[in-house]
This record gives sequence, structure tokens and C-alpha cells, in this order.
Amino acid sequence: MAITAEQQQEIEAARAAEGRTRRPTVPALEAMLFQAVPVLDHGFVRVIDYMGDDAAIVQAARVSYGRGTRAANEDRGLIRYLMRHRHSTPFEMCEVKFHIKLPIFVARQWIRHRTSNVNEYSARYSILDREFYIPAPEHLAAQSASNRQGRGELLEGEEAARVLDLLRQDAARNYDHYIEMLNEDEAGQPLDPARQGLARELARMNLTLNAYTQWYWKCDLHNLFHFLSLRADPHAQYEIRAYADAMLAMVEAWVPIAHGAFRDYRLGAVTLSSQMLGIVRRMLAGEAVGQEGSGLSKREWRELMEVLGRGG
Repeated sequence: MAITAEQQQEIEAARAAEGRTRRPTVPALEAMLFQAVPVLDHGFVRVIDYMGDDAAIVQAARVSYGRGTRAANEDRGLIRYLMRHRHSTPFEMCEVKFHIKLPIFVARQWIRHRTSNVNEYSARYSILDREFYIPAPEHLAAQSASNRQGRGELLEGEEAARVLDLLRQDAARNYDHYIEMLNEDEAGQPLDPARQGLARELARMNLTLNAYTQWYWKCDLHNLFHFLSLRADPHAQYEIRAYADAMLAMVEAWVPIAHGAFRDYRLGAVTLSSQMLGIVRRMLAGEAVGQEGSGLSKREWRELMEVLGRGG
């Protein structure tokens, strides 16, 4: 992760500043504010600001004037009820703002989540850094033969080394050409005062998708949980999952009760169709049920057996 000395000074200055507030604050998340948590080789996630806590979820659900005298276990029970029955608006009362540095191809996948507010670093106005995501060897895999969106066996030996060389060479060459077309160095100074450079908004199209971008990303807790349920899932692409895992730790510090409910009822749970539930009930009643008489396709049957911990 590349944090310059100047950027680190800005972070320390922000962390040193304090302000009085009547708003509820969360000490565990306050301790994390502004700190950059490394993700991948040059990326990071950091919390910039937040609003609300577990009590805000309860307050919104009860539409109350304050915390009152209810016990913490009652709040926990209500939050878990809300999560279990997929209520949304009480969780929307909490918001968080992240500063994220990520590869462009991850950003293009991420931006599909449209229930958030985003402001991205603009290569129309600024010059992108010479930083590229290069996968670690343990994440360099071939295309899956059974899943068009997934990875298969790891590449090894000369084949893996060749792919890594190509990734580095292509990224470096394209960035060199990007700088040449701009006729500016990375600090924005002219390389050849006698030559006019290409507009930044045009030169940027030559960059590879593993170049890094940055953005501020603000989201309410309900939609953040939806994002994390998809992107922290084991089936998600590794690179975006790495960011989701870092964010999960921040959510746990921020709203520990809601985070626990999310872990139990969403992230660690499965959804059964009405047909699947009927089959489980028949099995519990002692009936021998096979795929052919179940009404499920072979794929649905296999998925159900995997959930139940049974073979085929």
C-alpha cells in the first residue's frame, strides 16, 4: 500500500483533531477513523465519517425519543428480529463514508451497486499514479471449466511466471505511453515544453484496468449489508472480497449487534425454496427422498444436498 509521507501527515492531523458533539459515537470505530487498512498490493479502505449506531436502529424501529430504560438484551433481540424478517428502513438510519483505493476493474464491478453515493478520483483533471494490481501467485488461476465467472486450478511454474510478466510489462508500457501522450510527468510538469500534450480525458483511455483509482463511497447500513452479503461471499471474486472483508471488520466495530445478526441471518445463512423446504420436512418425517421424485433439477438437488451436508 502506497501512502506518502504527506498523506500520512494528513491522516495523523485528522486523527489528532477532536470536536464536541451531542451525537452518539462509537469508541471502537472512532479508534479506526481515517486509518488506512491495506487491501491487495496497493489498495486500502478507511472510514472517513459515520452516523448512528446500534441504538439508532432500535430508536428508528420504535420511533422513540431516546434510548429509554430498555435493557441491552431487548435491543439485541429487536435488531435480530429486524434482520431475521428482512426489515430495511431501521438499518437505513445509519450511514458510513469510506475512502477506498482499488483497481479499476474492481471499481467497475463495485459500481453495479447503485444504492450508494460515489465520488471518484477524476483522470480528466488529474494524473493517475504509476500503481498496478498484480495478483499474488496463490490467486493466479485458470478459467473454471464449470463456471464462466469463476476460477479453476492455479497456474504454476513457467506459465504463471509468463502471465505475471505480461501483466507487469503491459501495465508499465501503457503507463509510459500515457505519460508520453500527456507530455507531463507524474507531478504534472511538462516533459517537453515545445510539445503540446494530449488532453488528460483522452490519454487515460490507454491505461490498463489493473491501474488504481480512488473514491469516496457513502452508503446506509441496509444497503451496505446487501453489498457485503454478495461481496463477502466465498463465491465472490477474490479481489472485491478482500475489500468486503476489511469493511466487515469496520462494521463489526461500528454496530456489533447488527453485525452479529447479519453474520447469523444473512452471511452465514441459506435460503430454501418452498420445494426444498418440503423435501427437508419429508426427510425429517423419515421418508426416503431421491432427486428423481423430488421435483428439483439435478443442480437444485445438488445444492440442497450440499447445504444439508449430504453427498449427491
